[in-house]
Amino acid sequence: MPDVRHAAGFSVAAFFTAVIFAMTVFSCSSRPEKSSDLVRYRIDSDPTTLDPAYIVDVTGATIAAKLFNGLVRLDAEMNVVGDIARAWRISPDGRTYGFTLRDDVYFNNNNQKVTARDFEYSFKRILDPATHSPNTWVLNRIDGAEDFSSGRSAILRGLKVIDDVTLEITLSAPFAPFLKLLTMSPGCVVSRGESGRSPGVSGVSGIPGGTGPFTVEKWTHSDEVVLKRNPRYFENPARVGGIVYRVIPEDLTAVTEFMVGNVDILEIPVSAHTKFLKDPAYAGLIESAPGINIYYMGLVTGRKPLDNPVVRRAIAYAIDREKILDTYYLKRGVYAPWPVPDTLKKYRLKDCCRYDPEKAGKLLKSAGYGPNTGPNTGLKPALKLKLNFYVKAVQESVDMAEITASYLQAVGIDVTIKPLEWSAYKAALNNGEADLFWLSWWADYPDAENFLFPLFHSSNFGAAGNRTRYKNPAVDELIASGSRETDEARREKYYRQAESIIAQDVPGVFFWNKNNYVVHQSRVKNFRIYPIYSIDKGTQIELSK
Repeated sequence: MPDVRHAAGFSVAAFFTAVIFAMTVFSCSSRPEKSSDLVRYRIDSDPTTLDPAYIVDVTGATIAAKLFNGLVRLDAEMNVVGDIARAWRISPDGRTYGFTLRDDVYFNNNNQKVTARDFEYSFKRILDPATHSPNTWVLNRIDGAEDFSSGRSAILRGLKVIDDVTLEITLSAPFAPFLKLLTMSPGCVVSRGESGRSPGVSGVSGIPGGTGPFTVEKWTHSDEVVLKRNPRYFENPARVGGIVYRVIPEDLTAVTEFMVGNVDILEIPVSAHTKFLKDPAYAGLIESAPGINIYYMGLVTGRKPLDNPVVRRAIAYAIDREKILDTYYLKRGVYAPWPVPDTLKKYRLKDCCRYDPEKAGKLLKSAGYGPNTGPNTGLKPALKLKLNFYVKAVQESVDMAEITASYLQAVGIDVTIKPLEWSAYKAALNNGEADLFWLSWWADYPDAENFLFPLFHSSNFGAAGNRTRYKNPAVDELIASGSRETDEARREKYYRQAESIIAQDVPGVFFWNKNNYVVHQSRVKNFRIYPIYSIDKGTQIELSK
């Protein structure tokens, strides 16, 4: 079996030898002196967009949570509470939602008061075929959305403005997680007529006006996104003057910048995990919390030979995910060989493809791949299975690809690893160019449907989430039935059946639910890790003088 200990060993020794060396360089860098009024985060890639109509990545949505608001939001305990809506009612049949808005919310770019008409505009904008939004799935349960988004009708009949502070939404069928869905970025309100530009902000374009506690002051692509406090925010204003998101792709550089004081808050890379947790200098400065996510290797089922479930199961059996989690990943997560995190369900499934390289080899052989059985056997020569493995060009992802490829090589599968910059990587996955890919999915709202529908429903190929291009009519129907069911026990029964089929079909090899580990500087106060990124509006954090 492959030995994965070398990767973890590098993280503790060679990695920090390089950090110490690099610190002597960065201590004299030209990075501006830290400001007591700005809190600085590291992000490993540039957000593709900060327009709610187009955001499909965690980085973009994390920043957007500080810029925009919706009708409702999630609190720290993941309950749905009012945001711009101060109250709402749901009809007995579960189809019609009536929202009453606050009358003290203003857009930060033109100081106009937010009305129900602005929500009507924002929702129609996402569903408008001219927008080409990848997020239509968030709102397509509104009655008439399909006709509107296809261009067959100019009227979205399920969306009605009653008056300036009253909005009514009627769904085509009951959808139990609908309020949770509205807490996502596509559920946020944007300024009418200002979408695609942000007047008065130098060097910033493509960002519509919002209502959040921060506004975008500057966005230097591939370098940093700078937010400044919105003094007119309708709730408690931010306690810092602004937030800087620094784009630092390399873990070594990010750790170095944190250690010399140029970054305030750092998600600890796996390569630096042991150093930070064992160093007494960081005692009391490290926060950890379980994550509602799934890390997985996607198998693009629309590409041969991965259209064969036997080949997909062989790949799953070939990889010792538990050992990788315990060694390279330093037990920074919970083993999860299924797509829905345990946090969001009461049932447990059986691990259908636990590490068994011998079984992997037999399955490959039955599918016509692997070493020949020898001369004069009368059997058709076996084919060599060769796969392209696409990953984001950051060290942790490349490490995972190399470790996984070594396991596949051990059962006779050749793997070519192709690291790509984030935007190019997403485009390649959305277009179905990869055979294998390494990706994570983080909860947008606390419901099992948020993992099952985007990742595995056949209506969501590509950018909407189903990048494995998995299609199973039975799964589609079970997901749909579960989403319509308002009884929680019956909903969970549908979702359990769907998840069980998905696990057996292996459109992805599911590894773990990652725990979050974050280190911060001593000047940072009131920092908290939230279970879902959209909860963090950035208003609680403080900086000591």
